[in-house]
Amino acid sequence: MNATAQNLRLACRFALRELRGGLSGFVIFVSCIALGTAAIGGVNALSAAIQDALSSEGRTLLGGDLRFEIDQREAREEQRTFLAQQGELSETIVLRSMARLPDGSDQTLVEVKAVDANWPLVGTVEVEGEETPLPALLAEDDGVHGALVPDLLLQRLDVAVGDTIALGNARFRIAGELLTEPDAASEGFAFAPRFLTSLDGLRSAGLLRPGALSEWQYRLKLPGDPSDRAVATVRESVETAFPEAGWSIRDRNRAAPGLARNIDRFSQFLTLVGLTALVVGGVGVANAVRAHVSGRREVIATLRSLGASGGLVFQVYLIQILIIAALGIVIGCAIAAFVPPFAGFFLQGLLPVSVSGTVQWAPLLTAALCGLLVTLVFAIPALGLAARIRPAELFRDAAGGALTGQAERRYLIAAAIAAGLLAGLALLIAGNRTVALTFMGGVLFAFLVLRIVGFGLQALARRAPAVRSTPLRLAIGNIHRPGALTPSVVLALGLGLTLLVAIGSIDTNLRKQISGSLPEIAPNFFFLDIQSDQIETFRAIAAQTAPNGELDAVPMLRGRIQAINGIDAQEWAETRANGGEWVLRGDRGLTYSPGLPDNSSLVDGEWWSEDYDGAPLVSFAEEEALELGLSIGDKVTVNVLGREITAAIANLRRVEWESLSINFVMVFSPNSFAGAPHSWLATLTDPSATGDDEATILRAVTNTLPTVTTIAVKDAISIVDRIVGQLAAAIRAAAAVALVASVLVLAGALAAGQAARRRDATVLKMLGATRNTLIAAFASEYALIGLATALFALAAGGAAAAYVISGLMDLPFTFDPVLALTIIGAALVLTVGFGLLGTWRILGEKAAPVLRNL
Repeated sequence: MNATAQNLRLACRFALRELRGGLSGFVIFVSCIALGTAAIGGVNALSAAIQDALSSEGRTLLGGDLRFEIDQREAREEQRTFLAQQGELSETIVLRSMARLPDGSDQTLVEVKAVDANWPLVGTVEVEGEETPLPALLAEDDGVHGALVPDLLLQRLDVAVGDTIALGNARFRIAGELLTEPDAASEGFAFAPRFLTSLDGLRSAGLLRPGALSEWQYRLKLPGDPSDRAVATVRESVETAFPEAGWSIRDRNRAAPGLARNIDRFSQFLTLVGLTALVVGGVGVANAVRAHVSGRREVIATLRSLGASGGLVFQVYLIQILIIAALGIVIGCAIAAFVPPFAGFFLQGLLPVSVSGTVQWAPLLTAALCGLLVTLVFAIPALGLAARIRPAELFRDAAGGALTGQAERRYLIAAAIAAGLLAGLALLIAGNRTVALTFMGGVLFAFLVLRIVGFGLQALARRAPAVRSTPLRLAIGNIHRPGALTPSVVLALGLGLTLLVAIGSIDTNLRKQISGSLPEIAPNFFFLDIQSDQIETFRAIAAQTAPNGELDAVPMLRGRIQAINGIDAQEWAETRANGGEWVLRGDRGLTYSPGLPDNSSLVDGEWWSEDYDGAPLVSFAEEEALELGLSIGDKVTVNVLGREITAAIANLRRVEWESLSINFVMVFSPNSFAGAPHSWLATLTDPSATGDDEATILRAVTNTLPTVTTIAVKDAISIVDRIVGQLAAAIRAAAAVALVASVLVLAGALAAGQAARRRDATVLKMLGATRNTLIAAFASEYALIGLATALFALAAGGAAAAYVISGLMDLPFTFDPVLALTIIGAALVLTVGFGLLGTWRILGEKAAPVLRNL
């Protein structure tokens, strides 16, 4: 033990003494570690800060301590009474409808929210230039109720505060411009502007008919400042008192689960991208360590001749590398610590909460650990070569020569252990084991393939026929000579370019589908909340205004899966589902049909007969059934309008979701909902309809049936296209971090080879080569390597994108030639540019100093 401690102290002294000369040659090393650490730490610190803000402001975001939501019906009197006994209660109703001008000349989709006099229980409603109490703003005046709307709705209908607009069968006075509402984030994403009015106002509009797609929400604020335990106790008492109420219950700790879930998933993805950048930077670490050890060969040989063991040499340089890595990690963590307040400034107005500038220590420590493990994985094998240097190196001319061979097994085992720990940390960070394993497998596969590509390129150059051009002949020779830069450059640049190609191709194909192919096959309109006594009138309107159109209408209800085979749906989602949890989350659209729906095909089981009158049966979408682990004969219990119905799965069907036609995850036998009030859902498809034709259809339906909600599909597609574009921009920005790491590694690899370039240039100049000949030779070498790397990136990235688009999304894939040319151009600019940038200075050096050291 004493000998070990003495050796460690001695190694520290040697390491620190040698570092007095500065960090020359380690700039790329430090930059790679700092960049990757900053990316991982920054993303996770921002995510943690947002999650903390959502948790701390949960009561305001939810609008109370608890929220109870029921679809298509209000709570019973005894239920409302029980809730009111627990604390302060507020009732709201949310639905979609069409707001229109009084003369019917224009209309638009709105998200209606009707509130009682107690709302909001927590927080305040902000109205432009108004201090009047909310009940007074929404009050009835001469038969016209008040409403608050945002500026977006004012612009769409070209109206102003004080004007009158129609909703359903009633008219409303625009009492003010709505700026913010405290609990909007808890209601999820809105496809249309808000229309805020009172409960009495909504009832006067005639929109609350049986089967209408409405959400009744009851917010409960407990007395004082209740603890989480007190909130949980109240929730349990409500569930015990009304076990079959069929409502969705959410507490303040899950005020905005959709937002929290999306932020968590997106941060996990960006973290994996940051980890990719860090792993790419690991190649730079390996190059820097090899160059550093190679430059210290005489020093190491001297130490070995004086009795130093290989282990002591390894310890000396490992300590040096860890100190340098620590510098990069500290820089990266310092940058990451400033990400939450910096990003929070730009996210103001986009998030419902304010992001705190408090340092998030856990994400920073995770990022630091990632940086340390990546350093060990890539540095240990190179340091193992230092332990193999013998005293005889003092008597050999090895100046500037590259280290060759392989480290001892014990060093490779140590690197493998570090890699295993890094893989475990990636699993912990990703959360989703499948995603993490796919990421690790992809990175490992990419490294192996890129190494094969590098060695394959060298093999091709070695077997290439002789060419007459001197610069080209020199370039081909440089590609395959011992110690060539080819493997390092291909590995450094290939991973970043492949990632960009994959992301760019996925984005291009998705945008093409959304803005090009989908509008060609999608319906023109979706119509919601068509009542049973309106369906024939609606059919007549459609036939008159769109004689060439195809109308499809089906009955529709809303229901929530309560249990599967007697097991609670939430428990099933947590223990047995694998990707289909969304089906069990919230309410789903349901329908019944005597026959197999269009755009579906039966893949397992049998369809029921048209006159079937037995126990309830259900047809399940095949993909979702497989993800949930369901099979023929399983029992699914759904709550519809407060009534629980258990149906056996009779068959599985393949659904063509991409057609955007009417379809459902679950289709029940007609007898399942006998006597249940419901509305109708319809689509109208007319490829020949012009913009004026669509406007005519929209006006006719809205003016004749004002309670029917109309959704123009092109408007919905436009919103989705904008969202996809924003996500793609964020993902490309994250991928750019990996590309920057690739560029840093590329610069480091080229810099590491400058000593050999200097000798080659000097010898060639002494043999009569001109400056232009050498520039052409080096430029040709870099261009050939860059072109080969770009071609691989196009093939690998294109294959990955094709798998995602065609294999996972089942969409047609096309390769973008503009993207291909851009990637090839970027690769050539980077390799030739960085290569000549370092070579240019060498070509101007005098020959004598170099010749003296040969």
